[in-house]
Amino acid sequence: MAGLVQDCFSIGSTVECTTCYNANIEGEVLAFDQQTKMLILKCPSASNSSKLNDVYIVNLAMCSDVQVKKEACKSPEPPLSLNLQRLSTRARNQVEQKKCQFSALAAGVSPEGQNLFMAIARTISQVTWSGPNIVVFKDVTITPPYKVDNVNGPPDRQLSYVKKIVEKHSDDQAGITKSTSADIAAN
Repeated sequence: MAGLVQDCFSIGSTVECTTCYNANIEGEVLAFDQQTKMLILKCPSASNSSKLNDVYIVNLAMCSDVQVKKEACKSPEPPLSLNLQRLSTRARNQVEQKKCQFSALAAGVSPEGQNLFMAIARTISQVTWSGPNIVVFKDVTITPPYKVDNVNGPPDRQLSYVKKIVEKHSDDQAGITKSTSADIAAN
């Protein structure tokens, strides 16, 4: 590597690399791994958008020249700490959601039923499968073909709330079907 100025790059420094393809990449150092000689650079967007940046991962072993254009003046701020409990809860919820989807597939539930289940689960956490039936709030059951008329349970606020969700979901699906049909007919 002909022009390697140093073995380590400071985060925030500006570096220019000439790759083995004679392409010049100049940008701000986001990260550098000395062991693998991998450098991550943040560069201005190729689309000339001021809100976007391009990020390059450069293997310095494949560069013919590397120059530090501007050294970082100050050390970078330490990264924010992660809320491990929140991340663990999020991961657990995702696993539970995937288990519910899998149980729907194993029970042979139609795609319409699976879509309705996901629509309900976005607003109500107490939703489960009981074979091909969707059970909401432990009291309200939705049976195939998953229409408003198939929502059963004790006559209360929960029943009417679930019926509204099912009705909205059915209307949304009908709107999607109409727009798709119109697009196909137009072509």
